[in-house]
Amino acid sequence: MEDVRKLLLNAHSIAVLTGAGVSAESGVPTFRGAHGLWKQYRAEDLATPQAFARDPKLVWEWYDWRRGLIAAARPNAGHYALAELQDRVPKFTLITQNVDDLHDDAGSRDVLKLHGSIWVQRCTQCGKEEMDRTTPLPEIPPRCLCGALLRPGIVWFGEMLPQDVWQHAEWAAEHAEIFLVIGTSALVYPAAGLAGIAKDSGAKVIEINIEETALTQRIDAFLRGPSAELLPQLMA
Repeated sequence: MEDVRKLLLNAHSIAVLTGAGVSAESGVPTFRGAHGLWKQYRAEDLATPQAFARDPKLVWEWYDWRRGLIAAARPNAGHYALAELQDRVPKFTLITQNVDDLHDDAGSRDVLKLHGSIWVQRCTQCGKEEMDRTTPLPEIPPRCLCGALLRPGIVWFGEMLPQDVWQHAEWAAEHAEIFLVIGTSALVYPAAGLAGIAKDSGAKVIEINIEETALTQRIDAFLRGPSAELLPQLMA
């Protein structure tokens, strides 16, 4: 812990990748596996372009339910610690796989959202995007002013990550002195590859998680525990 604290204190460039574990500490379900079942549907069955084309109402009912759960969540101490770290470091990039915007709510700026935001709605015809935190939604499925269906502003299974966001994330990993991997399973690619990019570029890679992952044996330091506890300790 003390060694990592010294590294953070002396670093001029830090990049951070956060995953579902950070949000889980705020009470946000992971929506994956058995714990993510909704009406006997798996997330993998609903978060696809094919599912939306087949039954947009069903998909939006699921997202409306998710939005309600996330709306009740609040940033935890780990979110706030990362926002504080951004204020301390000259060059700081926060990359997240989470779609709940809790980092924004905690005060983090210019967050790179690899998988989008659950609060964004995008028109399937004109492409217009709008932020809407209304919950529950007054109309399911919601429609654009142009009359076409809106879809969640989420990167679904089988879709490409937004290329501008991904390129910025890659650049941050390549130029970071310290790369923090927090609360992610390190199994979902291409995001899971960022730690390797950082390591190959000379960064010290530090993982914070409640359990070891496929990444743990290949990095510089592993801190076991909840990020909402460990990150404030590192900032002390």
